[in-house]
Order: sequence, then structure tokens, then C-alpha cells
Amino acid sequence: MATSEQAILADSFPPEKRGQAFAIYGIAVVVAPVIGPTLGGWITDTYTWHWVFLINVPMGMLSLLLVGTLVNEPSGAEEERQRLLSKGLRVDYVGSVLVAVGLGSLEFVLDEGQRNDWFGSNMIVSFALASAFCLIALVIWELITEDPIIDIRLLGQRQFGACFLAMLGTGAIVIATTQILPQLLQAELNYTAMLAGLVLSPGGLVTMVMMPITGRLIGSVQPKYLIAAGAAIAALSMWHLTGITGDITYGYAAVSRIYLAIGLPLLFLPITTASYDGIPPEKINQASALINVARNLGGSMGVALSQTVLAQRQQFHQSRLVEHIAPSDLGYQQTIDAMTRFFQAQGSNTSDAAGQAIAWVGQTLQHQIDLLAYIDVFWTLAVIGAIMVPVALSMRSIDLNSPARGH
Repeated sequence: MATSEQAILADSFPPEKRGQAFAIYGIAVVVAPVIGPTLGGWITDTYTWHWVFLINVPMGMLSLLLVGTLVNEPSGAEEERQRLLSKGLRVDYVGSVLVAVGLGSLEFVLDEGQRNDWFGSNMIVSFALASAFCLIALVIWELITEDPIIDIRLLGQRQFGACFLAMLGTGAIVIATTQILPQLLQAELNYTAMLAGLVLSPGGLVTMVMMPITGRLIGSVQPKYLIAAGAAIAALSMWHLTGITGDITYGYAAVSRIYLAIGLPLLFLPITTASYDGIPPEKINQASALINVARNLGGSMGVALSQTVLAQRQQFHQSRLVEHIAPSDLGYQQTIDAMTRFFQAQGSNTSDAAGQAIAWVGQTLQHQIDLLAYIDVFWTLAVIGAIMVPVALSMRSIDLNSPARGH
């Protein structure tokens, strides 16, 4: 759907108005994932989690009605279809199978790898090998076939290749934080599902304001500079989150998302606009498809990376912090004595108070381990944002005044 949507926009609007068209479209793309956790949290807390999935039925029916009623094919689409059919219906079945199995297997590896001990699992190894074989074969096949399902050569172009990498990183940061931040708030700070989702909502409002502004900036500022600025802001927002503690306020978490929300329009819109620069009209669908693949694949990689870093750094910090949890450690003895007296003051007998003190130390230790691991996740995402800056600056400048820009 996303591929068709962007292709229709690119065909329906002249190049000089594409920035504004993509800005309005981008509001839905960026804000919807922000509204989702809040709405999903409210549904889960108020009704049942089943409705998180069932709500797609009426929404899907409404979308079907609106598309059938309001969306028209761009001019020239019918002529292009007749031209292609005149040569006979040719479908790249081999490429279709290779891309489906290759990307499908890769998604499975990314989603299930951490839960199945990555390459310690024969199942993960099998899917990883299947993914690698199919994707390598896909590249070779698409380069030699006459009507490829994916134009791999687009990725070799400096402009489009840089846009692909930038969108990959953007998807990783956006989707990973949309998942990891509410998880942190619920697991470590005892937020409800709805309250954790509400942390993301102020950022959605900021994005709605920034989208039209960015749409206008695209007409006067080189996209590569906007992308670099957006990547820098995203990196700084992740750096801000590395300052989390066990008693951060709701405002601290919400502000970090607002910082990211300022940068997102500077990423999504210029990347989308710049990716069409120099692309002939007949390859716009291909370009749109690959950019959406980058966003979705980047999101899967970001979630997998964040969960992997979280689990591995939890193990690391646990191995370091438990070194101080020993009867011979003076600080440990003092803490146990103090907490034993505290629980005794609450009415517990000496034996129970000592057990409660040990349990409290264990819970506090685990809380600190988890927080340190989350900080490492945000450091990792900050590095991804920082790497995107030179990638953006490697793009070439485009002619902002050319009426044929994008063609």
C-alpha cells in the first residue's frame, strides 16, 4: 500500500509541489505510529487486547470505501498499462519468489533471533542461510533478467543509494524507540499501557506542526542539509535518553520524544523527495518500493538490534554488579543491616526482616541492571543517528528551481 501511495503522489503532483504533497502524506506515516501506542494502551487497559487487532476490520472497510470513492489513477497510467500488456503479460516469477523467501526469512531471523539464541539455534541458522542465498541470487537474477521485479541498479546510484541507507537508519531509530521507550516505562517505572503510550503523543503533535514547515523548506533548502540536520537531532534525542534514572519524570521521557519528533520530518520528507531525483518516470514505482523496503527493513533491524543489545548488556552489567553482592563486601553488609532495621520497624520479625532485606537488594540490583542496559540501547541508536549525518552529506545537490526535478 505504501509503495502505491507514494507512486500515486509522485505521478499526480508536479515536482515543485511534491514536497508539500509528501508533507501531508508524511503526517499520517509518522503520526500514526505515535497515536498507535496510546490508542492501543487505552484499548488494552479499558477493554481487552483482542480489540487492538479487531479494530483493523472497521478501519480497513472505511479505507476500502474511501479509496474506491476518492482515489483516481494518475494520468498516463492506463496508457502505460496498455503499453506493457501489448508486449504480453510478463511477470518476474523467479524474482518474486526470491524476494519473498529472502526478505521473509530475514524478517524471521530478526524477529526470533534473540528468543532462540541467534546462531546457536539450528532453526535460525537455516533461515539465515535461506535468506542469504535468496538475496544473493536475487541480485544476480535481477541484473540479468529483462523485466526485473526490482531494479537493483537503483541502489548503485549515489543519490538513491544514500537515500536508501538514510531511510534504513531512520526506520531503525523510529520503530526501535516506539517499541523500547514504552517497554522501559512499563517494565521499570510501572506505567500503565495507556500512560506509556501518552509519552509518545506530544511528539506526534510536534511532528504534525513540523511537516508543513519542512514541506516548504524542501523548496528552498538542499535536501541533504535537511537530512543531516534531522539525523543530528535524532542522535541528540537518543543521547538525551542516555540520562535516564530510576526516578525520571513523565516530562523527561516526553521531551526526549519531542526532540526526535522535530527531526523526523527533516528525515522522512527530504529523503523521499531526494530519492526521486534523477529517477525516470517509468522507474518511480521501483524507487518508491525500495524506499519503503528500507523503512520497514530498518524498523525490523532496529527492533532486533535494540532487543539484542538490551539482553546482552543486561548479562554484562549483571556480571559486573553482582561482584559487590557478597557477604564480605562492607557496603553490602551495611545495606542489609539498614534494610533489616527498616523492615523490623514495619512490624516484621528479625528472620523475616532479613529475608525481605535480601530480596529488596536483589530487586534494586536488577532495576539498576535493566536501566544500564536501556542506556546502552539508546547509545547504540544515537550512534546510528550520528552515522546518518555523513551519509546525508554524501548526497549530491539538486536543482531546486528545475521544473523537471525528479524526472
